[in-house]
Amino acid sequence: MQIPPETPLALPPPNRLIQTMCCFSGKVTFVQNTRIFARMGQAGRQGLVYQMNVGAPADLAMILPLPVAADSKEDALKFIDLSGYPKFFSHLRAAFPVPRSDDGSDSDPFGAQPLAAQLKVHEVGSYEASFVPKLADFARLDARFRLPDDVWKNLPQFADYGFAVFKLKQGDREIHPMAFTFPTRHPAKLFFPTVHIHDGQVHAEEEFDHDLYCQVRKTGRFAMTRWEESSGPAQRTCNIERSRGFLAQGQHLHRLSLTGKHKNEDILLETA
Repeated sequence: MQIPPETPLALPPPNRLIQTMCCFSGKVTFVQNTRIFARMGQAGRQGLVYQMNVGAPADLAMILPLPVAADSKEDALKFIDLSGYPKFFSHLRAAFPVPRSDDGSDSDPFGAQPLAAQLKVHEVGSYEASFVPKLADFARLDARFRLPDDVWKNLPQFADYGFAVFKLKQGDREIHPMAFTFPTRHPAKLFFPTVHIHDGQVHAEEEFDHDLYCQVRKTGRFAMTRWEESSGPAQRTCNIERSRGFLAQGQHLHRLSLTGKHKNEDILLETA
């Protein structure tokens, strides 16, 4: 298997502010080149891998709201360390020969986990991470990982969501892939967290700079008409073993590039 080299990190000019995605507990100077991979596992567990370029003048937390299944417990989300596969997304991109014009050992990360008694902070590669099963549980998390309560009052659509929380260190860089699986309330759909949140508000439209990737069991459906399909299975350009269960052997990859103005909402892709 021939694995392509990593794409060099290109940071934006200092005077250019890239619109931010998701929620941050502090100031960011830019967020760009967001990449998200999704695949549905067994027993209603979805896997997500997330990577971006970010600039932060100080340590802060990134918070991803997730449509977890009802009554999900505190250890329902399983964090997976992909620091050993920093080229995960460049290998996904290599599966699509036409470039964009604007140019470990867990064998089954989707497996069910035993219940935990308290919220925990996990060491996941270069991150500290936690799962907050519901909004009220933010009070039980370290204060450095929280947003003000008034922010969530302005976002009623996330009232019954769970939240993956990652602490990011200061500096301008490409972070290594953040990966986890969670019990989803949408077992027939793949969820992509693409809502942009600014100052506790969600605007109708936002600027996007995203590449979305997925593997699905059924192809050729209407839902996939906007998605580009790779010319071969994932193992042609990707290291299946180093993906720690996120990539399925023998399945093709699909990609959707979103740039410019788009409706500001999360994406749910029909998979059944």
